[in-house]
Amino acid sequence: MITELATSVSVSPASLLHAFGPWALAGIAVMIFIESGVLFPFLPGDSLILTAVLLRGQLGLSPVWIAVVAFLAAVAGDQTGFWLGHRFGRRFFTDDAKVLTTARLAEAERFFDRYGPVSLVLARFVPIVRTFVPLVAGTARLRYRRFVVWNVTGALLWVVGLTVVALALGRVPFVAHNIDLLAVVVVVVSVIPIVVTALRRRATTGSPDRDRATVHG
Repeated sequence: MITELATSVSVSPASLLHAFGPWALAGIAVMIFIESGVLFPFLPGDSLILTAVLLRGQLGLSPVWIAVVAFLAAVAGDQTGFWLGHRFGRRFFTDDAKVLTTARLAEAERFFDRYGPVSLVLARFVPIVRTFVPLVAGTARLRYRRFVVWNVTGALLWVVGLTVVALALGRVPFVAHNIDLLAVVVVVVSVIPIVVTALRRRATTGSPDRDRATVHG
């Protein structure tokens, strides 16, 4: 999992944003939309927002517009994930898939079972899990009104939080000159909860295969 996350930033967010050129806002919207609920979690959502705000002068973008576009894309992505879960349930996932594995779905299901609708807020700050939780909410037939409230709240806190952090970090000279390093740090810090949870579960069950058996049981 860590290898996959590292691969997602092998092309740095700064390089991506410069490659988008005048379509930077559209690129941000598409990538966040896909990562938020279209079942491909290995995109640099967190670091893309941070980097876009840090490079706003070079890109000719306003941090307000970056936040607005990212927020709308995040909400729309989760809406799509919810609809897919409501319509198709678990049919996307198999044991031997490269991305849509039952193990990842089970991780999101445990997260949702533990925190309920609040998981739509908490998962925003956890890579991979945030992609699958909306789908799980749809599969679990969460009431749509409740989903919308928690979805909007999570997206707002996530985008505003990242924007504020980026504006604050932009005042630190070291950060301003090492933006790509910041992207890697963001990924590593974000994945820590996933690693800790996996290690704790393995210590409790003694074998990751037992979790898989539970999913199919």
